[in-house]
Amino acid sequence: MINYIWSILILAGILIGSINGNLNAVSDTILDSSKEAVQLCILMFGVVGVWSGIMNVAVSLGLVKKLERLIAPFLKFLFPRLRDKEAKEYISTNIVANLLGLGWAATPSGIKAMKALDRINPHKGVATREMCMFLILNISSLQLIPVNIIVFRSQYGSVNPTAVVAPAIIATFCSTIVGILFAKIIEKFQKSI
Repeated sequence: MINYIWSILILAGILIGSINGNLNAVSDTILDSSKEAVQLCILMFGVVGVWSGIMNVAVSLGLVKKLERLIAPFLKFLFPRLRDKEAKEYISTNIVANLLGLGWAATPSGIKAMKALDRINPHKGVATREMCMFLILNISSLQLIPVNIIVFRSQYGSVNPTAVVAPAIIATFCSTIVGILFAKIIEKFQKSI
């Protein structure tokens, strides 16, 4: 569906540009935007490489395991019925990667966590409480270092690209708390039915 929407918007822009006699401006904008997108992809590729390397170093030094042990009580509160060790490992790895602002590194562990949760799901095709809670955590994505935003701000000439760190921490903390509270309220409500 989104492909159709984008296609309609692009075609409408080209049509309106040609009707207004600005077809040259439209083609220049398309070329400039394409060039900018490629440059941004190259920059992000470097950043992803650096941060993925840092994540691998943290894994080999055992820092990720220590962080996972640190958040274990938090996970026990969020997933009180979850006993599957593999699912817990993937969930905690995903949360740690998101905390460090490594969304691209969090994605593989998030997919594996969902597959592990689905494997133990007694009602295939229906999301469990654990799946919903994990999805909420993953979407709200509490971040201590918003790497992507810092890179984008740096790319576009921000004087202080790291100025967003404190607001990002506050925003993602609030969204995570609200998501968790919502899930816990729904869970209590469903138990009473």
